[in-house]
Amino acid sequence: MMAFRCEFCGKERQTGHQVSHSNIKTNRAWKPNIKRVHAIIEGTPKTVKVCTRCLRSGKVQRAI
Repeated sequence: MMAFRCEFCGKERQTGHQVSHSNIKTNRAWKPNIKRVHAIIEGTPKTVKVCTRCLRSGKVQRAI
């Protein structure tokens, strides 16, 4: 799904099983923490979807 993808690192939704106490497996998804931020991209401010790990690590420079 494209809505849950970081535009810098490409991190996206992962799927797996939720396992209950009685060992019943049901499908579930882990979604990255995506934020829409104003960032400086190639010298111009743009709105991009970025995961919070890229924001914290400094891969993305926010526009003020």
